[in-house]
Amino acid sequence: MTDDDWHALMLRIRDGRCTPFLGAGACVPALPLGGDLAEEWADEYGYPMDDRRDLARVTQFMAVRFKDQMFPKDRMRERIQDLPGPDFAREDEPHAALADLPLPVYITTNYDAFMVEALRDRKRVPAQEICRWNTSPAVTAARGVLASKKFVPTPQNPVVFHLHGRLDIRESMVLTENDYLDFLVATSRSRKSLLPHQMELALGGSSLLFIGYRLADWSFRVLHRGLVTNVAQSLQHGSVAVQIAPDPDPDTPEGRREAEAVREFLDRYFDQLDVRVFWGDANAFARELRRRWAIFNRGRD
Repeated sequence: MTDDDWHALMLRIRDGRCTPFLGAGACVPALPLGGDLAEEWADEYGYPMDDRRDLARVTQFMAVRFKDQMFPKDRMRERIQDLPGPDFAREDEPHAALADLPLPVYITTNYDAFMVEALRDRKRVPAQEICRWNTSPAVTAARGVLASKKFVPTPQNPVVFHLHGRLDIRESMVLTENDYLDFLVATSRSRKSLLPHQMELALGGSSLLFIGYRLADWSFRVLHRGLVTNVAQSLQHGSVAVQIAPDPDPDTPEGRREAEAVREFLDRYFDQLDVRVFWGDANAFARELRRRWAIFNRGRD
């Protein structure tokens, strides 16, 4: 990201026209990464394939083995619901850094409530909503403030929208391969009926800030294309994504060249999609975001 990219982002944040989008990497180290959970369960349940770090495939195997589509969701809830949450006093904690910004909407594909807890820690009053991508009674019954188009999220009363479900409503969780397929089919067929009016406005009228995703992952590519490319090109706002740089072998010149080539490719690829890349993890981005926001506000005094 250049200084101009940061300045544009600060202006969007000031105007409340930035929508953070949180992935699993934003929860490290409070929660294990999906790949680590996949390997853990692959060992426990005898997953026979080579792609042992693919959480969607491993959990699909678990569902098939036990003939129970809810089994992996129960295991996910059991595995992470009692883990201690992040330390919101840390300067580099991503949820806390975002909670300190005057934004009305936060979107997450995580099942946890960390973003809600961080906002409450900052004395804000958030509402939680889920995407109703299936017709299970638990999902359809979970009505919230966004059911009324009259409700307008504000920085003091923001909304945290769980696109892939919440831990406490297991039927809402998008976890297995079948879940992802059903979710994509549902959103492609009836996006406007699945996404509340307020979420459509947030996605179409703001810069998206992706934190905790890897740009090379198909999950990010599908989400970005599905959410951004439906907006007319002349109305699109630039997006920002936080990306961990390829890890070269410091003792191998070939490794360093390979890592640089991958980074250059990803820069070019996502520049075509009007995505600006911050090379670093979510914690490094949180520190830099705080620093830039403080400088920006001093300039306004």
